[in-house]
Amino acid sequence: MGSTRVAVAGAGYWGKNLVRNFHQLGALECVCDEREEALAEAREKYGVRTTRDIEQVLSDPKVDAVVIAVPAAQHYDVVKRCLLRGKDVYVEKPLALHAAEGQELVDLAAKHHRILMVGHILLYHPAVLELKRLLEAGELGRIQYIYSSRLNLGKLRTEENILWSFAPHDIAAILYLLDEVPESVSSHGSSYLSPPLLDTTVTNCSFKSGVNAHIFVSWLHPFKEQKLAVVGDKKMAVFDDMESDRKLVLYSHKINWVGRVPVAHKAEGEPVTLPKEEPLRKECEHFLECVKTRQVPRTNGESAVGVLQVLEACENSVRQKGAPAEIGAIKNYNSHPTAVIDSGCEIGEGTHIWHFSHVMSGSTIGKRCNLGQNVVISPGVKIGNNVKIQNNVSVYTGVILEDDVFCGPSMVFTNVTNPRSHVSRRHEYRQTLVKRGASMGANCTIVCGSTLGRYCFIAAGAVVTKDVPDYALMAGVPARRIGWMCYCGVRLPETKGEVCCEDCGRRYRLQNNTCQEITTAESVSEKETVSSGV
Repeated sequence: MGSTRVAVAGAGYWGKNLVRNFHQLGALECVCDEREEALAEAREKYGVRTTRDIEQVLSDPKVDAVVIAVPAAQHYDVVKRCLLRGKDVYVEKPLALHAAEGQELVDLAAKHHRILMVGHILLYHPAVLELKRLLEAGELGRIQYIYSSRLNLGKLRTEENILWSFAPHDIAAILYLLDEVPESVSSHGSSYLSPPLLDTTVTNCSFKSGVNAHIFVSWLHPFKEQKLAVVGDKKMAVFDDMESDRKLVLYSHKINWVGRVPVAHKAEGEPVTLPKEEPLRKECEHFLECVKTRQVPRTNGESAVGVLQVLEACENSVRQKGAPAEIGAIKNYNSHPTAVIDSGCEIGEGTHIWHFSHVMSGSTIGKRCNLGQNVVISPGVKIGNNVKIQNNVSVYTGVILEDDVFCGPSMVFTNVTNPRSHVSRRHEYRQTLVKRGASMGANCTIVCGSTLGRYCFIAAGAVVTKDVPDYALMAGVPARRIGWMCYCGVRLPETKGEVCCEDCGRRYRLQNNTCQEITTAESVSEKETVSSGV
C-alpha cells in the first residue's frame, strides 16, 4: 500500500486523525490547511511537507489521491476540483450538502474513472460488520425495528445543523444493515442555540419491508450516548460505542402469548467478541486498497447520495411540522433550510431558492431561476427558465412568467380587480402574462388581466393597468409609454423609423406605436431589393 501517495486537505478536529493514520500507513505525502498552527503541528509530529494552497496539491504529480476533511460546506467544491484534476478522492461525510450536487460528483468520478469514497466510518466498525453478518445469517430473525441515538454536549456547529452533522452516521449504518432505502421519513426538530439551525431531531424512517427505524440526534444533551439497537423476533442486538469491552451485546428475549396477552421473558445479555481494531484505520486501509486495485469502495459515492436523499427528506419533513416526506427523485435545485417547498410542485435544475421563501403545491418553476428572500409562489403559477425574482415578491395564482423575466424587489402582482375580505373571488382570478425577457422594476404594480410584451421595461414604482407592447418603456401612475428599450436593456434613441441600439448594435423599426427588431434575414432581404433596383 505504501506506493500510493495521498494528501490530506484539512487537518483540524477530525482531519488530524486522518493525517495520523495515513502517516502510519506510509502513504502521507503532504498536508494542506489554511491555518499555520495545524501545518506546524503536522510538520513537528510527522516531518511531512505542508502547504496552504490546495492548487499545489492538485498540480503535484506525486499525489495520487486527496483525503478531504475541510468544513462540510466546502466538500462539493473541493471534491469537484480534485476529480477534474485526475485525483482519487476520499471525503469525510457528508459528500455534499445537496443530493443533486452529490450525484454530480458521482457522475464526474465515473466520467474521469476516479475512485470516490465517502467517510461513513460506522461501516468499517467491527460491531456494525458483525451486525450485518448476523442479519444476513438470519440469527436475529425478522427485523421489526431499529433505534439509534447519537447524543452529546460537545462541539457545536454553526455551518450545518444536527441532521447533517450527526445523523449521517446512523442513516448510513441503517441503510447498510437493511440494504434498502426508506419509502418515507417523518422528522421533528428544534432550534435552541442558533436558529434556524436544528440542535435536536427525532426521525422515523418507514421501509417497504415493514421495518421502522427511529433516529434521535442532539448536541444539546446532558451526557454522551452512541447506541444502535436492532430488534428481531429471535434476538435483539445493542451496539453501544461508548462501551470498551461490551460494544455488541445480544439478547435472546422472548415474547410468549398467554391468554392472548403478550408476556416478556428477559434473558441475560451475551457479549459478542470483536476484533480490537480502529475503524478509521480500517477505513484508510480500504481507501488505499481501492486506489491500488480500482475496486468500488464499500462507502462509495452512490451510497452516499442515498444518505443525502434521506437527509433532504428529513429537512422537508421538519419544515412541514413532521409531515411524512417521500424519498423521491434527486433534488436538482438548491433551497435554503428556511425555505418551505411543498410537495407536488415542479422545480427545474439549477434553480436557487433563498431564505424564508415558500413554493406552494401545484406551481411550476423552470431551470436556473433565482428566488430571493421572502418570495411566495402560489398554486398554479408557471415560471419559465432563467427567471430572477428579487426579495419580497408574491407571485399569485394566475400569473405566468416566461423565460428570462426579471421581477424587482417588492414589486406587486394582483389577481383580482375588486377584492373584498368578506367575499371569495377565487373563481374570478384573472391571468397576467409576462412575456419573455420583460423586466419589472422595484415596487412597481402589475394589475391582473394585463399582458406585458417581450423585453418591455416597467420603471420602479409604475402601476401597469393595461397591456404593454414589446420593448416598451413604461413609467408613471398609471403607467404610460415614455420610450423604447433594447433587448439588452438600454434605452433606444428617440427617432422615428429605424433605430440602432448604441450599446449592442441591434436594429429596430418603430412604426404605428410598435417596436420590432430587424433580424439579419430582413436586413439581407432589404439590401438585395435595393441592389436589384426594385
